[in-house]
Amino acid sequence: MRTYVRMVACVHLPRFELVVAAGERSEIIKQALAGKALALAPPPGSDQRVGEVSGGAEACGVARGMLLGEALARCPELILLPPDPVRAAETWEGVLRGLESIGAAVEPARPGLAYFETSGLRGIHGTDAATMAAAGLACRSAGRSLAGGGRPPRIGGGPTRFCALAAALAVRSRRPLLIGAQSTREARRWLAGRPVALLGFREATAALVEPLGRLGVRTLGEMAKLGRAALTDRFGAPGTLAHRLACGEDSPLQPRRLQERLEESMEVGDASSGSALKRVLGVLVDRLLARPERRGRTLRAVILSAQLVAGGGWRERVVFRQALSDPERIRLALSVRLLLLPAPACALQLAVEGFGPPASEQGALLDEEPARRAIRLREAVAQMRAVAGQDAALRAVFVDPDSRIPERRVMLTPVPE
Repeated sequence: MRTYVRMVACVHLPRFELVVAAGERSEIIKQALAGKALALAPPPGSDQRVGEVSGGAEACGVARGMLLGEALARCPELILLPPDPVRAAETWEGVLRGLESIGAAVEPARPGLAYFETSGLRGIHGTDAATMAAAGLACRSAGRSLAGGGRPPRIGGGPTRFCALAAALAVRSRRPLLIGAQSTREARRWLAGRPVALLGFREATAALVEPLGRLGVRTLGEMAKLGRAALTDRFGAPGTLAHRLACGEDSPLQPRRLQERLEESMEVGDASSGSALKRVLGVLVDRLLARPERRGRTLRAVILSAQLVAGGGWRERVVFRQALSDPERIRLALSVRLLLLPAPACALQLAVEGFGPPASEQGALLDEEPARRAIRLREAVAQMRAVAGQDAALRAVFVDPDSRIPERRVMLTPVPE
């Protein structure tokens, strides 16, 4: 009987947000092809750090997340493009839905980077290579609106998420690269020769790239030889995670939940700011609540976005303290966010990111029946996770109360919804 190694596929669209910001402007595309230094300008109200950069900017020493002043000092010819988070989110959503159309359960990491497992798709597409080829075709079809007509993504495969990312970044052709298809030991050997800069693609380990470089550690293999205890003693939990990743260990994927897409948009005309813009927002709220697809459900989280008159866009995620269906309270919560608009807007859009239960009245938990109380507690847990992520609601479980090591006495585990 033939056995299969668990395979995770990574889909990587290089410089996705920069390509989206370029849009259909042919002069920007020509400048990028000519090797000009391009970078995304810092979003208004941020800490003035540049976004994604082109290859020409990287050659001048400019990197993503660098302070704007330092970037301009290193490359005075740097061309800044206004970011367009609205169009980037819409285009990326189309790419994710294209991947889901081939049957993949996708975990999006950030715009331009996503993962899915291929084991459940072998019965549909035959092999892992055929599955990844189908994923590349789906991404190309979904990304037709990108500059360059939807260039093929870089796709890599490996037994873990991190190994698949390393394979995708090593791809130099349209053909997917599979690492460790025969054994996980092969994947660990291959990872040993990869640069430590790969840790920069994980938020938890990105801060280790610079200190490891100062210590003279260039590859993941060199870092793994330092030992997990030494890395943990020096860097704490990020050091432990970095060693696990270099040894071919990683956490399981967490695919996103499929939800209905419900949105309303409206051009504002002369109402580009002030009280008139709030009235336009009120119309969007009324239209959204009147949609039959809502089916009486409350709104837990929404996305408020705007197209700016000067170019680019603005996007704000709003999670309500309590799932709402009252238009007045929704308008009050969103009108405060309109004050964050960096420039006059030419269009507003309101989209639902998460629904709540049909009823959201608050009452005393202790006065309700146990079954009803459990339902409301599960809703509270879901609300917390919508605000702060999956690790926002945890419970303590006593594993070894008599242990002399405090970390072994109690373990945190997710609260079931």
